[in-house]
Amino acid sequence: MRVVVQRVSKASVKTNGKVTGSIGKGLLLLVGIHASDTMEEVKWMCRKVSRLRIFEDENDRMNISVNDIDGELLVVSQFTLYGDARKGNRPSFIEAAQPDKAEELYDKMIEHLKQHTDLNVETGVFGAHMEVSLLNDGPVTLILEK
Repeated sequence: MRVVVQRVSKASVKTNGKVTGSIGKGLLLLVGIHASDTMEEVKWMCRKVSRLRIFEDENDRMNISVNDIDGELLVVSQFTLYGDARKGNRPSFIEAAQPDKAEELYDKMIEHLKQHTDLNVETGVFGAHMEVSLLNDGPVTLILEK
């Protein structure tokens, strides 16, 4: 599982011109599911994301989590995170999970975040063409992998 985490002041996602998810201060998560991923990776990633200390404390040090600031999460599926462009000019996506497995684990990730945090969790639409807008705060962007 590979997740690009962006600390945002606000973010939203549109599908067919309609906003499907929108948050204020929090984290935008671009989620790629690997072909070998299981619920173990999902649970690990949910714990990591919710506890990641990348928000400033009173001393302007990145020392507090999205939970600590009562932030929000916007979770967007992005299979292209497993694109491999080392050979040729057209990326290969053979490491990405097949859509049925990826959607199942993506849905379980959202469910797990909703059940195990008090955060507002918004989402994109799995498999759809989406337009993601964000105001990156910092900028702070991390790539997490399990």
